[in-house]
Amino acid sequence: MKGRDWAYLGGFAVGVGALSFVDKPIQKKALSWRNESASLRNVSKYVTNFGGPYEVYTLAALGAYGFIFRVDKVKNTTLLATQAYITGGLVESVLKTITGRQRPYYTDSTKVQASPIFHGPFYKAPKINGKATNSSFPSGHTTVAFAAATVFAMEYKNHPWIPIMAYSAATLIGVSRITENKHWTTDVVVGAALGYLTGRQIVNNYHRYAKIKAPQQNRSTLKFDMQYNFGHVMPGLVYTFR
Repeated sequence: MKGRDWAYLGGFAVGVGALSFVDKPIQKKALSWRNESASLRNVSKYVTNFGGPYEVYTLAALGAYGFIFRVDKVKNTTLLATQAYITGGLVESVLKTITGRQRPYYTDSTKVQASPIFHGPFYKAPKINGKATNSSFPSGHTTVAFAAATVFAMEYKNHPWIPIMAYSAATLIGVSRITENKHWTTDVVVGAALGYLTGRQIVNNYHRYAKIKAPQQNRSTLKFDMQYNFGHVMPGLVYTFR
């Protein structure tokens, strides 16, 4: 973290803090749209799965393609994306445990409406329809979606359509978490930032390590050489171009 990075972090924190004041109004509006549109409900439910099981299947398919057809670029990028997916998932799980934020689709015993409250690390989320729930902050689906998307965007930055497609898909997944009433808006925004930073760090670490492990080769070399020709020892200089 450099000085500029801390400035970015501070600005982002202020922005998220301001956005938290409209968490509930945005949620109510999103639910209103969802309740009025059967098409939105169907699309939202389908899209949101790409931040969970469908994304795992997609990465597995891309990885299989890279290994079977020996396409190193696809293989390496998919492995990096998988690493980013796992790392992002671990980080967001830790944050969920620490923050204990209440999800928008349930209320506690003292409130009529759900509120984006942070209960802290000792909060035990209630069961909904017999199923265990966890903290809302940050959005796990959004985190892993942006983590994988960032890897593909960085590794294929020379192909503009790939970053556009990757980030568009990740954004739609984030929006679907709001329309599915699973997360507050700030959960999604922080998850997107966390995923982006995770993916970026994974790619940067990979290239730094590859550079360290690569053999050092000079552009050219100059060395002294001795040869015995026709009964004489002849010194010489050998200049090698690379």
